[in-house]
Amino acid sequence: MEVVLALIGIGIGALSGFFGIGGGTVLVPVLMLLGLEFKHAVGVSIMQMVFSSVYGSWLNWRKGTLVLGDGLFVGLGGFAGGWLSGWLSPYVPDRVLQFVFIGFVLFALYRMFTSKVHEDESASRDLPAWLLFAIGTGIGVVAISIGVGGAIILIPLLSGLLHYPVKKAVSAGLFFVVFSSVAGLLGRLVHGQIDLYHGAIVGAGSLLGVWIGIWLKEHVDNRRHKNFIVGMYMIILVIMIYKMFIK
Repeated sequence: MEVVLALIGIGIGALSGFFGIGGGTVLVPVLMLLGLEFKHAVGVSIMQMVFSSVYGSWLNWRKGTLVLGDGLFVGLGGFAGGWLSGWLSPYVPDRVLQFVFIGFVLFALYRMFTSKVHEDESASRDLPAWLLFAIGTGIGVVAISIGVGGAIILIPLLSGLLHYPVKKAVSAGLFFVVFSSVAGLLGRLVHGQIDLYHGAIVGAGSLLGVWIGIWLKEHVDNRRHKNFIVGMYMIILVIMIYKMFIK
């Protein structure tokens, strides 16, 4: 089982680096297919996100694709939201969380399908710090409750609504995951909701995967990168619907 989890971690880490997501959008359904209960899978997912987001954001910063700026305010909001989720999620049924998960994926697909590819960073809009913090808080509360880092919603918002270039949005998305996942981890440790052993195995494997994913990201153009993101969201949606309604 440990070898399987480590290999899964490498694959999830590669997706995290390439798509800018925490990895929970893929990892949670995969772990459920392996037989884990939803909230158990969420705990392992949060642990993995801490590994992949911290290392991946450091790599993006070194490569110059991560500009801290606005991401800091959104991230602090994500930290607050992620912490609050630890108090809220025990009272929300799994089925409700799964429907919210599917709703997030559908929204992301809609925004990515309808948004244009922005190459010019000057086209991005400036938002006040309080609004960025509020956006981050809202995303953090819901996202960590369903075991994702929040980038699955943040990236479509940045690219589709605020006109961020795709690669800049992806780097900002992974940076956001640092804050939300660390807060989610701390909140769940207080409540004893994290499987540290299996989470550490997946997380350690994801470190290699993140390096691979970021290397790949730097070698594709923005339009193709966006198309890959749309395809990833569609696969996630099919897996989750299959698990909930068919199997």
